[in-house]
Amino acid sequence: MKARAVTVVLGLGVLMLPLLFSQPTSAQVADATLSGTITGVSGAGLPSARISVKNLDTSQSTTTETDSAGVYSLPNLAPGRYEVSISAEGCTTKTVAATLMAGATVTVNATLAAQGAEPQVPTSDLPNAPSSSKTAPSLQDLGFSPEQVQGNVKEQALLDKRTHMLKIHQRLGLITTAPLIATVVTSIGAGGKHTSNTDRTAHMLLGSATADLYFTSAYFAIRAPRVPGTETRGPIRFHKAMAWIHGPGMILTPILGAIAYSQKNNGEKVHGIAVAHGPVAIVTAGAFGAALLSVSAKF
Repeated sequence: MKARAVTVVLGLGVLMLPLLFSQPTSAQVADATLSGTITGVSGAGLPSARISVKNLDTSQSTTTETDSAGVYSLPNLAPGRYEVSISAEGCTTKTVAATLMAGATVTVNATLAAQGAEPQVPTSDLPNAPSSSKTAPSLQDLGFSPEQVQGNVKEQALLDKRTHMLKIHQRLGLITTAPLIATVVTSIGAGGKHTSNTDRTAHMLLGSATADLYFTSAYFAIRAPRVPGTETRGPIRFHKAMAWIHGPGMILTPILGAIAYSQKNNGEKVHGIAVAHGPVAIVTAGAFGAALLSVSAKF
């Protein structure tokens, strides 16, 4: 009995980690980066060009300047739709749109014309211009490639849909932790020698609510639009790897629990494969907590 209690407490500790270290919902996704090179019509990089980005969802603005080679980088940006304004002394100002995905690095290059001259804007810099690449576009982490971000209307709509669905997936995942923790807590009374039918029923109902929320969240992740050639990195790769553990576990745990519930209600001692219900549930909860923590906390 003591060994079982220790196992449950350890599982509960793993589940509490995401709540202790996670940030507010609006910031609980991997940061995005915007970078690129600003040049003049001659092709040379423009130093000290001013890059101003405005988040169209929050109205927050961030600015930076290019280095001596005309290169700039803006890390730690929240995913969303941005208006990018590019200016330099003696040159015309250029404004383009970009959508940043969680964990992605998006490149926005620009060529600025001298004031009074007709701007010579490369087709690839236009936000809605077709990509000149003949190869299939690829994703960077969870986001589309720069060609797609600045690509045609259909590709932009696909990117917006993916962003929206992944945000819902993340929020539902956070909500799922509440009934999951409650399920682990009630398992102490539901699995003891002197347990009541009420304790077991409460545990079963909380487990069912957890499974419903979990699979609803998983639906939005699975159905989010994808493009062949996706390459995931860092926390996102670990997050997906953990899904191969907590996914099957979320299917197996309720099945084993139902068998154990039936045996207990018949006055029997839990036996057979139902004995694995507790260990499988702890591993599943631990993997889910680790997956959530990997994309919720900054290290």
